Amino acid sequence: MTGTPKSQRDLTTPAERIVFVIDDDMAMRETLSSLFRSVGLRVELFGSAREFARIKIPETASCLVLDIRLPGVGGLDFQAELANADIRIPIIFMTGHGDIPMSVKAMKAGAIDFLTKPFRDQDMLDAVVKALERDQKRRDSEKVVSELRVRFDSLTSREREVMAMVVDGLLNKQIAGKLGVAEITVKIHRINMMRKMKARSAINLVGMADLLGIRRSKG
Repeated sequence: MTGTPKSQRDLTTPAERIVFVIDDDMAMRETLSSLFRSVGLRVELFGSAREFARIKIPETASCLVLDIRLPGVGGLDFQAELANADIRIPIIFMTGHGDIPMSVKAMKAGAIDFLTKPFRDQDMLDAVVKALERDQKRRDSEKVVSELRVRFDSLTSREREVMAMVVDGLLNKQIAGKLGVAEITVKIHRINMMRKMKARSAINLVGMADLLGIRRSKG
């Protein structure tokens, strides 16, 4: 998913949900465009995977409606390329061939749905709504983790040690013993750490640690 700046189409606009459609059948592209626009969605159309690969994907909830059989790079191969590039856009596959093995492979690789042409408009809309909601949740979660990471990076090395022990359920007295410092010193570090992390309680801090991937002691 790389391209020179000159070849990129900059689609950056105020946040709005976008449905990207890749299908070499112009009539199908236009039909889907009308369908999605009828429910207020923004739509971008492409005739091939390579054409789509040249755009700059906006930082907004989006999904990809992708034909399984395309000229050049096929749908399944393009799904793999996106995954390898860590581009986690939800994909809804379309096919006019009803190929069950393809369907199974696509779903195992993370596709949201696999619709056989001709499909009902409502089935496509349901799949797109599901995909957009999933992408929005992913983006919201990543934003939360990013903000937590900034807070965690602001901690001193000692405050991080105290945080790890608080998350493990240790009391201030126990932490002081492990660190070889006075209990009042631990209290000060703990207060500063909780303030910087904007944690309301130890339980809240545990949730933050889980999101950050900070492992807790099993012992």
